[in-house]
Amino acid sequence: MDYRRDHLAQFLRVRRDALTPADVGLPVGRGRRAKGLRREEVALLAGVSVTWYTWLEQGRPINASVDVLEALARTLRLDEAERQHLLTLATQPAGAPGPEVHDAPDALVRLLAAMEPAPAYVLGPRWEFLAWNTAQSRLYPMIDRLEPDDRNLLWVIFAEPTARDLLADWPEQARRILAEFRAGTAGFRADPKVIALVDRLKAASSEFRQWWAELDVAQFQTRVRHYRHPRAGDLAFEYQQLTPSEWPTLRVVCQLPLPGDDSAERLAAWRSIA
Repeated sequence: MDYRRDHLAQFLRVRRDALTPADVGLPVGRGRRAKGLRREEVALLAGVSVTWYTWLEQGRPINASVDVLEALARTLRLDEAERQHLLTLATQPAGAPGPEVHDAPDALVRLLAAMEPAPAYVLGPRWEFLAWNTAQSRLYPMIDRLEPDDRNLLWVIFAEPTARDLLADWPEQARRILAEFRAGTAGFRADPKVIALVDRLKAASSEFRQWWAELDVAQFQTRVRHYRHPRAGDLAFEYQQLTPSEWPTLRVVCQLPLPGDDSAERLAAWRSIA
């Protein structure tokens, strides 16, 4: 199976179904049964042949220029994250595996230590936890006890019960993280480890199974995350993400204290007297 073309086809169909004729300035007409736009309408608006667009939606091995893909993105009213996702799926080599990274570089481990008392961690290409600082262990103690296959942010968010209880705004954060994961791993969607992770999550979480099928994608966005910590109480941190220029497939995630808030101090105090 060509997972990249299959995902591209699914993405196009879902985005086409999400639009109505009125969204693109077309008359609705009587007796219309189509859920969203018809393929013929997308092809007309994008300036491509109906046959070519149909083949693209069917996952056939055809090539598309960047100009044509940009025209499709405009026709389907894609935002910037969705546009980049379309380009990645349509232009990356089929079956490109993800890079293998087993340990965080020492420089990033030292960076995490320097971020104390802010909880921070390093994610690998498939969003696996590669390293974390003491503050992150205080915030989420289970991180030190996870099995290797479960040491992944997506698995923790959707399948680890204590993490779900910890996140005060779990549904909103879980959906956002899932959309960011889809966008961030689009370049190696055929990677066997990514496929295995997605399959495990589909079996473990009904929410993941439902939301994964909606094909939402999103770029990372700074935001405040709220926690209900069992010992330190209600906590709030600003969720930031950095991409090291020397290691572009890794992500450094830091949860910064908010001005005037004592969440980091209370978290540190809980552990120091335990």
